Amino acid sequence: MDVDEDKEAHFNDIYDREHIPEISKVPGVGNVTRYETATEGMPKYAALYEMDSPDLPSSPEWKKASDTGTWKDTVRPFTKNRSHTIYKVMEPGS
Repeated sequence: MDVDEDKEAHFNDIYDREHIPEISKVPGVGNVTRYETATEGMPKYAALYEMDSPDLPSSPEWKKASDTGTWKDTVRPFTKNRSHTIYKVMEPGS
């Protein structure tokens, strides 16, 4: 995901202080790890959410948590290149 440059400090503050704690309260969400790209030309930020079900991001609980606090009104409008990809853990031999 990318964010308008003049909103980056606010984005990072709200992501760490509000967004991750709210999403982490959703039953089935485990660790959340944020990343900043080291590759030019790619979206600058990514977050990896460990979760029990691939359906969790479309659940009412996730939507409610995602819309809690100031994220929805003061951050989300200034983000772009957002994407969601679900991966599953590969077990040895699979």
